Amino acid sequence: MATIRKRGSSWQAQVRREGYPAISKSFSTKADALSWARDKERAIERAELPVGLRQAGSITVGDLLKRYEESITPSKRGARFERSRIRTLLGHQLAQASLAKLSPALVARYRDDRLATVSGDSVRRELTILRHCLTVAKREWDAPVPSSPVLSITLPEPSKARDQRLEAEANQKLRAAIGSAHAWYLRPLIDLAIETGMRRGELLALVWSHVSLERRTAHLPITKNGHARTVALTPKAIEVLRGLPRTDARVFPVSGNAVRLAWERLRGRAGVPGLRFHDLRHETVSRFFEAGLSVPEVALLSGHRDTRMLMRYTHLRPEAIAEKLARAAAEANPG
Repeated sequence: MATIRKRGSSWQAQVRREGYPAISKSFSTKADALSWARDKERAIERAELPVGLRQAGSITVGDLLKRYEESITPSKRGARFERSRIRTLLGHQLAQASLAKLSPALVARYRDDRLATVSGDSVRRELTILRHCLTVAKREWDAPVPSSPVLSITLPEPSKARDQRLEAEANQKLRAAIGSAHAWYLRPLIDLAIETGMRRGELLALVWSHVSLERRTAHLPITKNGHARTVALTPKAIEVLRGLPRTDARVFPVSGNAVRLAWERLRGRAGVPGLRFHDLRHETVSRFFEAGLSVPEVALLSGHRDTRMLMRYTHLRPEAIAEKLARAAAEANPG
């Protein structure tokens, strides 16, 4: 049945019929909207709409998600995590809805159901996958997908950026908790993370052939954002690398899971259970700025291509800024 409603200075006509996705269009006059709606209703009755629209009742959201998982997900670096999120989507009643019945209300219901158990960030990631899946299906698979309902709903607010840095006390506790009987790689791994700002995965993927102690650089051909970068090595980082054994092509020939478990045990012994390994990257970026590096220089080292995201990693200490202002004032007034 057709629905005609006034929206601002225009009239919107929407036609809904069982087995077909809702179709709508805006007009400058109510008469034009009514005429268009009657034409579409007659086309549905005579089965004159495109085959794609007639098939919308037999294709489900789950069908598209499964195809997306098979053809698109494997090419992504985070494929393992994406598959897990797709399984979550497939486990919800939204996946059983046909494309003809897919609507913003159904997606909003998924959002609200998930928010009852997980964070807003998790829901945003899941809905991002759904949005891309529907976009690919419409543009490349010729699927009868209506305008993306994900774009029509309000997404959960992103969580506030963490502002935790590696405070001196926590650093001392970490160092003291690393004993000779514990994982050999923990101390140098932490040192290099703080000195270079590399992510844990980047450190574990680093190979000796990409390290140049003479040029004081470490090259990362594969990074989280897909763009290679070369990291400058500080004197401390070079010292740490010189002290590591070269028994493997990789600088740290250990698995990510082993490091995760070792880190969890370490922070437990140190009494800093809330400290994440990724917080070391926040510490590094903040130190770079406190050392006087410019935004382009820090972005080059950290690999951030979005200045706004870089700022989320930056947590300057007011005391450090006060000291910098004091030095500037002393230099300006030497007397």
